[in-house]
Amino acid sequence: MKLNEIREARAAKVAEARSIIAAAENAKRSLNTEESAKFDAIKAEISDLEQQEQRASFLDEQERRSGARVVEGGKDTFATLEARANVLEALRAQMEGRSLTGAAAELHKELEQRHGKASHGGILVPLSAFEARANDATSGAKLIGTDHLADQYIGPLRNSLLVKQLGVRTLSGLVGNVDIPKAGASLSVGWVGDGGSVPDSSKTFVSVTLSPKHVGGVTEMSRQLIMQSAPAIEALVRDDLSYAIAAAVDAAIIAGTGANNQPQGIIGRAGVQTAVIPATWADVLDREQLLRAANVNPGGWYTTTAVQTALRKVLKSNVAGAEYIADATHIGDLPSASSNAAPANTAILGDWSQVMVGQWGAVELLVNPFADGPYQRGGVLVRAFASVDVQCRNEVAFVVCTPAEGG
Repeated sequence: MKLNEIREARAAKVAEARSIIAAAENAKRSLNTEESAKFDAIKAEISDLEQQEQRASFLDEQERRSGARVVEGGKDTFATLEARANVLEALRAQMEGRSLTGAAAELHKELEQRHGKASHGGILVPLSAFEARANDATSGAKLIGTDHLADQYIGPLRNSLLVKQLGVRTLSGLVGNVDIPKAGASLSVGWVGDGGSVPDSSKTFVSVTLSPKHVGGVTEMSRQLIMQSAPAIEALVRDDLSYAIAAAVDAAIIAGTGANNQPQGIIGRAGVQTAVIPATWADVLDREQLLRAANVNPGGWYTTTAVQTALRKVLKSNVAGAEYIADATHIGDLPSASSNAAPANTAILGDWSQVMVGQWGAVELLVNPFADGPYQRGGVLVRAFASVDVQCRNEVAFVVCTPAEGG
């Protein structure tokens, strides 16, 4: 099966397993023998599909990275079309009012079949076309993600996400809404005498849902820049367009409001732990303990450059030769990402693998060469749209630190 077929089959099996659990929960009972057997069988099928998905995803990724032209039945595979995608060609075609040709046309047609037609005559480009972004110390941390989790397909925006280096999970290639089962109340256990009854309990499950939220950005480029064909110019254009989308995704992961069509970020999410920004080494250890007490292994800090700088000035103790609480890339023994894009006077410690970013479809590009202002300067406006969502598997895995009241 192809990768998208595997994912669809896996989603169907997950929904089937979920329905079994839901039926038992609605009847306020545990699974009976028949239901347990059926659930276990579906679980085994899902595990097999996950393994197939990992293998197919790995091969597609390697084909795309290598740029090798792999042909099936006389046609390029989607992976090789991705590798040959040229963003500048897509923009030039719109500027000149002509149809796409070559690999760009094939890729656009394939993406339309998968995700539907672009609006207003736009052109669809895969998210993988925007894997890299020029980070600016004033608007985003200089981070490049390298975590590839075996049980997740790592999304094409992985190098654009501000906190990716800390382990945020990205799910790409999504179609409909996604429900991810999450364990609720645990089983009760206890010591009993010979012949006694063990404590009665039932395992409960809840679900975490991701549904697409639409994000867009507009950037201005000169006509001459887009008309260039040098590889370096292609990379520069990709960086510009990527930033338009990635900056909004970065902000949503941390501080999305959950209102006005935004995802809900970590800050303000129900269940997240809160504390005061650490001012001493003891404070740093106490914040780590808040997570460890909840059986969470902290993965790293995310904070503003001002908080990071302040902590770099504080010694762990007054003993001669003592180390500072923080350096440029760590707070205590844990890695940190600092950015002026972070909410002011905020520091977040957490297990970042608990954050999931879902991605639907492709990026839609639309060129407007007639907008007032840019038109007079000989420039064009390029609009980029994408669909994403942010969810947290376990909110208790984060401690949001802010200043003390009156501080």
